[in-house]
Amino acid sequence: MTTPAVPALDKRIKGDESPRSTDSKTELESDFKSDVESREDADSIWNSVFDDPLLAKYYEPPEEYEGKHRFDPSARWTPEEEKKILRKVDLRVCLFVCLCFAALQLDRGNIGQAISDNMLGDLGLSTNDYNLGQTIFYVSFLFMELPSQLISKWLGVDRWIPFQMVAWSVVAISQYTIKGKTGFFVTRALLGALEGGFIPDMVLLLSYWYRARELNVRLAWFWVSLTVTTIIGSFLAAGILKMRGVKGVEGWRYLFLIEGFITLTVGVVAVFYLPPSPVQTASFFRGKKGWFNEREETILVMRVLRDDPTKSSMHNRQPIGLRDLWKSISDFDLIGCYLLGMTSFVAPSTVGAYFTLTLRSLGFSTFNTNLLVIPGNVLFIINNLGLTFLSRHLGEHLLVGSIGAWWQLILLIVLVAIPDNLSAWGKYVILTLLVAWPYAHPILVGLNSHNSGSVRTRSVSASLYNIGAQLGGIIASNIYHTDEKPYYRRGNKVLLGIVSLNILIFLSTKAYFVLRNRHKRAKWAALSPEERRVYLETTKDEGNRRLDFIFKH
Repeated sequence: MTTPAVPALDKRIKGDESPRSTDSKTELESDFKSDVESREDADSIWNSVFDDPLLAKYYEPPEEYEGKHRFDPSARWTPEEEKKILRKVDLRVCLFVCLCFAALQLDRGNIGQAISDNMLGDLGLSTNDYNLGQTIFYVSFLFMELPSQLISKWLGVDRWIPFQMVAWSVVAISQYTIKGKTGFFVTRALLGALEGGFIPDMVLLLSYWYRARELNVRLAWFWVSLTVTTIIGSFLAAGILKMRGVKGVEGWRYLFLIEGFITLTVGVVAVFYLPPSPVQTASFFRGKKGWFNEREETILVMRVLRDDPTKSSMHNRQPIGLRDLWKSISDFDLIGCYLLGMTSFVAPSTVGAYFTLTLRSLGFSTFNTNLLVIPGNVLFIINNLGLTFLSRHLGEHLLVGSIGAWWQLILLIVLVAIPDNLSAWGKYVILTLLVAWPYAHPILVGLNSHNSGSVRTRSVSASLYNIGAQLGGIIASNIYHTDEKPYYRRGNKVLLGIVSLNILIFLSTKAYFVLRNRHKRAKWAALSPEERRVYLETTKDEGNRRLDFIFKH
């Protein structure tokens, strides 16, 4: 590892022509810490490895890193400057990412609305055929998770995501023409394959722009956009499905056609809009001067690297080799996160997938069914944001995240215990509360991203976590069966067992990270300054294996 050049001491602050003194920098840091939301948040900026003479040289970005020309450990900025830049990033990057995610949800979520319009009957499909179709979708989605992430890391997220969006939109539109079981299965497989990897790709893209604590909140908005899309989609479906019979065509065919063209439009815009990185925003379509000036780019680069210096370890067009891939896959420290990804969402996914079918079986009309899903989605948004902000406020991730599992446990006990003759509205309330659970996904994705400890591992771990989530989706698609509808009592008992297991995994993962950190701190504290220097110069430990890396939990 090369020894870094001594940082220039005359880097300008706010365009000053004279060097800022050490005292001025200290005052600026003090002002920053007093103005940010959390002292811990400020400390992650100013008390970084770049201010430690022992550690700094081991974390200097390589020349290939796209932001190397903006790397400046001496750079300081005011809270007002950072907030202004962050607002610009939120509006130009995060908002568009949420729009892209909304496009994903519109095309993969409208199947639930389509079946409320008798799609299964029109195609001659049974509930078990629907289960198989959903399983095919999730298996295809799962198998493309890792390949998609590897492709995006090689080509660039900004190139691969638009291709995915345009390709799956074409398939989504083609659902207008399906005639039977074969067409249903083929389109499910293609949609799963083309959409697979999209979510971890987006998480990787956002990690280029945000610090760890900021990422959790943006991921919360990311998944809120999913629910908002579900609400908007419900209103769209309620109207579009009224077109059944126009020119002799079923309403669900118009649903796939119209919403497919909407997402295709977003995908085409993404081709020209998404930038590769904070320092590569200039283009014919985004403006020849780009979105940020030189100082803003320096702040964007340094605020992220001070929070997580490993983000410069790979550039954004660098492929992951087989050796690095194996290192990432064999990272045992993240197994708990992957298991949480697999088990946390099975119950609400199962109930949600059958929500419209269950409401129809309870006697609600197609129009009312699509409107009745909206209250649960609104409550879901409130619970999702509330859980994420509670986690941020308390600085606690896993215990706060487990609140959603306890919520599911209580409602499933009620669902198993209620009599069959309970009113339709009573069952509706219970099911609505269950699908509106406090969603821990943003917390878990952010936690998994931070605890990966390097871009290499983060790229792969995001896919492995999402593979776990898709395995959960496959499980969820096979819990309920035709012979037990409309109450699915046997299936609900299975869900009760899965949720109990999920709570156990939450607690076990929390205990593991606590003990792992205790072990690391003890080993690091036992080293003398000279031994620490030798360790940093000679260690083959990488990412979260290093003794100077501490897991969040």
